[in-house]
Formats: sequence, C-alpha cells, structure tokens
Amino acid sequence: CRNPIHRAHYELFTRALDAPEVGEGGVVLVHPTCGPTQADDISGVTRYKTYVVLAEETANPRITWDYLPYSMHMAGPREAIQHMMIRKNFGCTHFIIGRDMAGSKSSITGDDFYGPYDAQDFAKKHGPELGMTPVPSLNLVYTEEKDYVTAEQAKEENLSEKKLSGTAFRKMLRGGEEIPEWFAFKSVVKVLREEEMKK
Repeated sequence: CRNPIHRAHYELFTRALDAPEVGEGGVVLVHPTCGPTQADDISGVTRYKTYVVLAEETANPRITWDYLPYSMHMAGPREAIQHMMIRKNFGCTHFIIGRDMAGSKSSITGDDFYGPYDAQDFAKKHGPELGMTPVPSLNLVYTEEKDYVTAEQAKEENLSEKKLSGTAFRKMLRGGEEIPEWFAFKSVVKVLREEEMKK
C-alpha cells in the first residue's frame, strides 16, 4: 500500500479474514511498503507514522502490523507476484490482491498499461506454484444507509454512495478542510496534518 490506510482499506483487510479462502482463526499481516513511491504521494516516513497510530487505535488481536522498506515499482501483475513472494518469506500463506494492484499509466496518453483485474488473474494462475493463495479484495463503497458494503450490494439496493478520490483527499488535507470520518481515521488525519505543517 503506497497510501495511508483509510477506512476502506481497513474494512478490506478485516473482511478478508472472513473470505472463503481463509481458514478459521486466520490473522492478517498488514505489511505496507514504506519506501519512496511517486512524486505526489505521501512520504514513506509519514505513512509509517500513520500505520503506527492506527495499529494503536484499532488494537485488533487478529491484525499484526509490520513495515516493508521497499518501493513500489508500479510493474503490474509481475509486481503482484513479487509481493506474494516477499510476503511468503514473512510467513504468509495468503495474499490480498487489490483491483489494479501496482498498475501504471502511459505518461503520454494516460491510458492504463494493465487491466483492472490483470494482477488478480495473474496471481490466481501463479499463486499455487508459490504455495500462496491469492485473496481478491472486495470492491467496497461507502453508503449513507449501510456504511461499507460491496459495490454490487450498493447497486442492487440502490444505496447512496459517497466517494472521495485520493487527489481530492490530498487537496482537502493541504487546504485544511474537514476530512469526513467515513473516509479516514481521525488519528491518521492528525498525523498527516502535522507532517504537512512541517513542509
């Protein structure tokens, strides 16, 4: 993860514990990369600080936190496999793969190099060779009526979705605007604001 962990991320990895691929009593290792990423991303040091406060705030016994001093290379499906191998070396048996993991865009046209599910499909194909079980992440959305649900459920039940892009979030953060609690943990926002003021 090259971003601070927001509520949707937290929902994704806690719900992954109940995925059919995961056995009873499973735990999740939250193992974000904390190295340099893209120029407009939040720094690795700052992201690390947000992970520390979030681990303290949530204190979930089924979640273990560790940090990977590594840079995302945005290499698409092959990078997803590399990340599976790294996590296997940390003792993991399963690996959550998000939509468009490590995806990148053309600097000329802005078009995606990979499809949104290429990394998931590649991991499903090659995960067994590594002794790893890929767990596709749910496509969660926040709704006014039912908090976080899958996008499919929101559509079927005609629920009112709320959205906030990463770009809009960073703009609100830098502008001192109020960040909605459905989007981000207060403790994370506090760290981000403190780090922003140091610039």
